[in-house]
Amino acid sequence: MKNSKISVLIIDDNEPFRQFFAKKVQAHPQLQIVGEAGDGAEAVQQAQQLRPDLILLDIGLPALNGIQAARQIRKVCPRSKILFVSENRASDIVEEALTTGAGGYVVKSEAGSQLLPAIEAVLHGEQFVSTGLKDRNAIDNADRALRGKVVARSGLHDVERHELTVCADDAVLVDGLAHSIELTLESGNAMVVMVTESHRAKLLRKLRTDGVDVESAVERNLLILVNVADLLSTVTDCTATDQNRSALIPDVIVEAVRMANEGHRHVAVG
Repeated sequence: MKNSKISVLIIDDNEPFRQFFAKKVQAHPQLQIVGEAGDGAEAVQQAQQLRPDLILLDIGLPALNGIQAARQIRKVCPRSKILFVSENRASDIVEEALTTGAGGYVVKSEAGSQLLPAIEAVLHGEQFVSTGLKDRNAIDNADRALRGKVVARSGLHDVERHELTVCADDAVLVDGLAHSIELTLESGNAMVVMVTESHRAKLLRKLRTDGVDVESAVERNLLILVNVADLLSTVTDCTATDQNRSALIPDVIVEAVRMANEGHRHVAVG
């Protein structure tokens, strides 16, 4: 890094994460925080006003998501380097984020050990991607859609992949799910989400804050929320044999797959 202070703008709608990033940044003598913001629109405004050397940018933001904000920031403040810091591990999200011209992508759960090395790399003009993402070949598999998804193509048993992501807290989980839902709906596909009742309420609140027409999506069977408790009660009534495995699949998912096949769409299950 150069000897003069390097200005840093932190963008994240989660206050605890902003505090965590600020603490990491302040631990480095050459880094100086010049501002913080909690939504994408404010991020663009502050970037234009402050013209920071580096922007730490979340993806699941209200008003504008991080990728949209990055594209606008590149126009109004092209010299600012961007480092995405998000818990979203979906390969297509990582790929799209990097196509904005961002210098790197750090997974939040790995930020404790990787944030400062990522900042060093990005400021030196190098690209940095979290080790966990590279190990899973996330970039090479950018045609795969959502984190934790199962894609239904021609039938219920045409499973593309499963992934397990451990989230630091409820906010990270809801943030990741909300962004996956938003991308799925934007692409014209459907999504089935299995959540607890408490997570369901938080998820709906987050989606509405981000401007998603939840009621329309639900009415059109593009967004289906399945209560985990109801699903588990169904599973306990069956044994997983080839003969009765289809009985484990809720009717709403079967209907979503049927409609998706008719419309040549995909169904993501998270």
